[in-house]
Amino acid sequence: MLAESVFHTDALARSDRFGSWRERFTDTLAPSEITSPRADDFWARQQLVHLEDAWLWPVSLCASRYRRTPRLIRQSDPELLHMTLVLPGSGAVHVDHNGHRSANAPFDLYFLDTSRPYDVSSDGDSPLVGVGVEIPRSRLQLPDAGALSGVLGRRLSGRRGFGALLSQFLVQLSDETSAYELSDAPRLNGVLLDLVAGLVSRELDAEAALPPETRTRNLVLTIRSFILRNFRDPRLTPQTVAAAHHLSTRHLHRLFQPEGVTVAALIRHRRLEQARRELADPALLGLPVQAIAARCGFTASAHFSRAFRGAYGDSPSEYRHAEQRGVGLSTVRGTARPRCTSAIPAG
Repeated sequence: MLAESVFHTDALARSDRFGSWRERFTDTLAPSEITSPRADDFWARQQLVHLEDAWLWPVSLCASRYRRTPRLIRQSDPELLHMTLVLPGSGAVHVDHNGHRSANAPFDLYFLDTSRPYDVSSDGDSPLVGVGVEIPRSRLQLPDAGALSGVLGRRLSGRRGFGALLSQFLVQLSDETSAYELSDAPRLNGVLLDLVAGLVSRELDAEAALPPETRTRNLVLTIRSFILRNFRDPRLTPQTVAAAHHLSTRHLHRLFQPEGVTVAALIRHRRLEQARRELADPALLGLPVQAIAARCGFTASAHFSRAFRGAYGDSPSEYRHAEQRGVGLSTVRGTARPRCTSAIPAG
């Protein structure tokens, strides 16, 4: 399991809640002037997840305001790049930073630099819900040290391009931290750094100046996301994946050699995992096994049955019956899910 800690005000005396949150925020990001219209009845819930030298923190809390002033910067500066992904359920988040002002809604992203003043507040009496990310600026590989100025304080989309990849990664990782081991932290840290660098560079139209290895990793992540979005299409093959990204099939295979998985195996794994979920879903009990196979991109039921048995040790029907009895096959027969490295899990 990844290293993490949880903070919530529920168990604290009402008079201690706001002060405790101010201390927690300072430890997480940087000293800031924090105020709230509900300081006397404050609530906050935060999960802090450490990767390697970066960390992320899903959070929901009362309406509040955060001001980092020149005086506070002179007193203490961790030299961090902060990013927030605003999530559904949040009010608008207003940002005034580095000459840019923005109002950020769910699935928007914004960046802050702890070495520069900022003023961030949630809208009215609405809660603030999102995922914060802290990255040491020195760890972000960008072609120009001053490149960040062009994105700080701006409203960036988390619904398309690298913003969508980054949003999907953060949401999935926040929801399933228990699915990863402590030894996975360096790899997850690398994925996070690459996605942030890709987003910043794309916004600044500076992608060509990124290190070649970063561009390659970003391309692999983009292809993985494409597969996850389109795996139900039975026409999805390594050839169609390569064509969609203007690559030769040979080049595509070379890209995935260091990943230890072929593109065909990645497509098959994603289809099988989705089929497994749907077979275990009580709401889909009336749907025949063959129909579920077709929904997940398999064109031949016999091929689906062989692939499923090979991956999980039992036929699709046996798996469904075991799930209906409330006993998973991984417990009954000791089978395991197929392993397939995926930097961006399914959304």
